Amino acid sequence: MHVDHAAFTVPDLDEAVDFFVEVLGAEELYRSRRGPDASAMPVNFEVPMDAALELSMLRLPPNLNIELFQWRTSDQRTEHPRHSDRGGHHLCFAVEDVDEAIAHLSRVPGVRILGERKEVGRDSPTVAGNRWTYFVTPWGLLMELVDRSRVQNPPNFVGPADWRRSADRSSTQP
Repeated sequence: MHVDHAAFTVPDLDEAVDFFVEVLGAEELYRSRRGPDASAMPVNFEVPMDAALELSMLRLPPNLNIELFQWRTSDQRTEHPRHSDRGGHHLCFAVEDVDEAIAHLSRVPGVRILGERKEVGRDSPTVAGNRWTYFVTPWGLLMELVDRSRVQNPPNFVGPADWRRSADRSSTQP
């Protein structure tokens, strides 16, 4: 049907929720706790028997839910995968003006902008004009900003027209 949410593990749930709410405009929907439960946690989450978690589900209008986890376990690894490591990841936000978004984020304590704003050249004609940059949250989550307003004929990315079509289909189905 559709993607429901993306999830990320964070070292401090309150800090991450505050960042998503205050800086990115998310709404916290609920919080929940699980574990420790030696019979359920290894089977259902593939984590150690002593693992426990607290989670927060956030809504980022208009189209994304984010689930943030804070885990506690005796053998937790604390290093983030690099972009080039297996399991490396990032979350990308489409923005109307990438320069304005960079200026806003550069005023947020702990945020690191990686390099200068970049623009895709004619060597990638399908997305030439695409303007972007990566940034890192105060706790180390890699994120990207992308501004496709200068791309002449962008690929058919999922976007607002798709959400309207999906909503129209849903309203006509029993």
